[in-house]
Amino acid sequence: MTIFEPDLLPTLDRPHPDYEERPFFDQTLALLRSVRELDFVTGADLHDADRGIVSVEPAGPEWELWFHLLFAHVGALNAATDSEILDYVAIEGPSCGYSVLDFRQSLTSGGLTATFDCLATITWSPAPDGWVAARWQASVISSDIPDGFVAKADA
Repeated sequence: MTIFEPDLLPTLDRPHPDYEERPFFDQTLALLRSVRELDFVTGADLHDADRGIVSVEPAGPEWELWFHLLFAHVGALNAATDSEILDYVAIEGPSCGYSVLDFRQSLTSGGLTATFDCLATITWSPAPDGWVAARWQASVISSDIPDGFVAKADA
């Protein structure tokens, strides 16, 4: 077993403690971790199978295909991804919930790291085993892509 120093853990493994008691936070962490770990099954299980719609690019392919293509590309690049939660608010009602997630997604490849500041809104639906995401919409607000990142990532 490896013991990590807390400041060396990936950012999803050390979220701000103020968010931990907010509704849907555990599920939100699980969704982001499924992306980090390229784990389509876990991510899909956290979505409402009947109504789950993930909007990542309105003109792009259907969400399941989009994630399969993304995970294949990240894996082929031998890249690593992580997320840092910058802000998180949520409201839970008896039959639905809503959260807003402000986060920074990072992608590291070829020794360089690109970052993407994103804002996501998630609508939550109750399910037999807990809450699941019924709708997910994310927008990239800004990005920082180092010179040469694309060339090194494609190498």
